[in-house]
Amino acid sequence: MKKTTQLKHLLQAKKLLVAPGAYDALSAKIIAQGGFDAVYMTGYGASASVLGAPDVGLLTMSEMLKRAGDIVEAVKIPVLADGDTGFGNAINVRRTVREYEKAGVCGIQLEDQVSPKKCGHMPGREVIPMEDMVQKIKAAVDTRQDDDFVIVARTDARTTHGLDEALRRGRAYEQAGADVIFIESPESMDELKRINVAFPNTPTLANMIEGGRTPLLSADELERLGFGIAIYPLGPLYAAAKAVESYLKELRTAGSVAHKVQDMITFAEFNTLIGLAEYGQLEDLYKITHSIPKPG
Repeated sequence: MKKTTQLKHLLQAKKLLVAPGAYDALSAKIIAQGGFDAVYMTGYGASASVLGAPDVGLLTMSEMLKRAGDIVEAVKIPVLADGDTGFGNAINVRRTVREYEKAGVCGIQLEDQVSPKKCGHMPGREVIPMEDMVQKIKAAVDTRQDDDFVIVARTDARTTHGLDEALRRGRAYEQAGADVIFIESPESMDELKRINVAFPNTPTLANMIEGGRTPLLSADELERLGFGIAIYPLGPLYAAAKAVESYLKELRTAGSVAHKVQDMITFAEFNTLIGLAEYGQLEDLYKITHSIPKPG
């Protein structure tokens, strides 16, 4: 089965698809080896790891594409990738979708923010006219080569314009052909329920951000509410940042990291994680044996 078809089936199943956020190839590999069925490439995490900068629209399409391709190459499970605003108008969206497909991504998330965009749980976000985003979704649907390539339509209208406007936009994006509807940053359990009442026939996406604007629910709770997919885009990034910070603090203050070893993956475990044994087998396969010619 194609990975795009696999992702589409996972989204249409009654069971919630849980997709943790990867910010680079290594984090994606950890997610895949953790037994998850899909990876979500986070733009927030990509901006932090590539630039050491916040998610305020600084990464270009080519930079996001490179990170997406690296993640796809690292794992065998489907990758759903953040495509920000599509990096321009509907014409730009056409190229973005083509390039993401060529990179092996199985789906793209497009949002209706003005450019430069911001993280969906930051204040001060503004949205483009609904009609402009409808054209972007139509362009994405028309351009994809694989009908199973997933188009996720996200609206950021809730924070500034209220849930009713966000739902109105979501319905318009659904009619334009979006495969998944993503109402960003609902602020209560009631709003989470209303989202799924509004979209009974299209998978919905829940964005679970630790410390964000949306209640942090368990996967079971989100499944009961009717969501098709839950992404956890920032948890792996925050966990890694905290662990590195703690390690460096110990090194700076104590001058030794002996007490940190118990909290770390071992040398052997890490080599297994990144597939060192496979490269050893390849070395054996392509080893050249030099024979010494006999004299005379």
